Amino acid sequence: MANSAVTMDKLVALCKARGIIFAGSEIYGGMGNTWDYGPVGVEIKNNIKRAWWKRFVYENDNSFGLDAAILMNSRVWEASGHTTSFSDPKMDCKSCKTRHRADNLIEAHSKGSVNPDTMSNEEMENYIREHRVKCPVCGNFDWTNIRTFNLMFETSRGVTDESQNKIYLRPETAQGEFVNFLNVQRTTRAKVPFGIAQIGKAFRNEITPGNFIFRTIEFEQMEHQFFCKAGTDEMYYREYKEKAMQFLLDLGFAPEHLRFHDHDKLAHYARAACDIQYLYPMGWQELNGIHNRTDFDLTRHQEYSGKSLTYVDPVSGERYIPYVIEYSIGADRLMLAVLSEAYEEETLEGGDVRSVLHFHPAIAAYKAAVLPLQKNLAPQAKELLAKLKKRFAVIYDEAGSIGKRYRRQDEIGTPFCITVDFDTLENGTVTVRDRDTMEQIRLHADEVAAFLAEKCVF
Repeated sequence: MANSAVTMDKLVALCKARGIIFAGSEIYGGMGNTWDYGPVGVEIKNNIKRAWWKRFVYENDNSFGLDAAILMNSRVWEASGHTTSFSDPKMDCKSCKTRHRADNLIEAHSKGSVNPDTMSNEEMENYIREHRVKCPVCGNFDWTNIRTFNLMFETSRGVTDESQNKIYLRPETAQGEFVNFLNVQRTTRAKVPFGIAQIGKAFRNEITPGNFIFRTIEFEQMEHQFFCKAGTDEMYYREYKEKAMQFLLDLGFAPEHLRFHDHDKLAHYARAACDIQYLYPMGWQELNGIHNRTDFDLTRHQEYSGKSLTYVDPVSGERYIPYVIEYSIGADRLMLAVLSEAYEEETLEGGDVRSVLHFHPAIAAYKAAVLPLQKNLAPQAKELLAKLKKRFAVIYDEAGSIGKRYRRQDEIGTPFCITVDFDTLENGTVTVRDRDTMEQIRLHADEVAAFLAEKCVF
């Protein structure tokens, strides 16, 4: 239900006011592009991850979960190419001493009409000079040449200076799935094709444009690597494009706010790659990626580790290195898209305006709020609350008028408000208010759990 009313400033303000997302280390003045998920936000984000896991592990044929270590042997990153080629093209403004990504400067200046992904560093420098692209901070045209900076955070392992060894915070989660390919295949007795899914933290020391949680230095990825035989890879690539899109549509995204964007410039190992872009408040941006990575990853890890990663078909006896179809989506980036899509400012009869988050009920932080009409009905309301909490995330609120309490729940996206009133004392029924329509029905208190279970499934 995204509309023109949503802006990044409004989302940031709402998230802070309602306990969804706070600036990181705020009492110390903050730390650039770090964010803390509050009591409401952590529930929404966890629900997003659960919905993704349910779709791509539980409901997906022949797929299995993994939770690999963040810190890995540094040879992993040599094999993957991250130690030599994982870098950004950056330029410094000599006037104000700020640092910027050259590709972002070109995208902003051309309003998206020029794709810097197809350009070399020299071509990007020439474009910036020919078009006199100015610094977005100070407005001057006074740039250094492009320099490349590796995006991985370095740390060290060891108790003494002499024994310290350089290691890295992982910049992506995929390598954990690749190096565990045979471990998962062997212990699950999986036959190719099969998938490995993982949700986990990744870290990139990059300059970010400041678009809230869209791009941060610490983020969470949801990735599914699908291992298949060469010759079937194009079919599975198309299949995962459609699966990725359908997941977003089922979450409630409007089709007109999503689009496929095929990559013009492919990585040397890729046969095909595309993004699904979402119409964020700052324009069309990448939400997730689907890639046909061929057999590059397993072949490289076999070469660098010296361990065979060859799959042996149990029926035919054929030996081969599987191809990989990768589907990757950022939990934080999806969180921002969900917030943007759900936000609405609705004008009511009489001219009042309510802010509401129209989440899919499965994604909402709380499935329901239990509200006593008056405080002297609190015992009955808390009795119902205790029963519902055994099955659902629910919240209790007795402060202020019932109208104000409805509005508070609308702003955090609670799909149902259950009001305990004086009729509850007489016949055991309660009022159930729908967040989106604001219509109310009466149910017996014993029927509420079944009602929520039916409405909140994904």
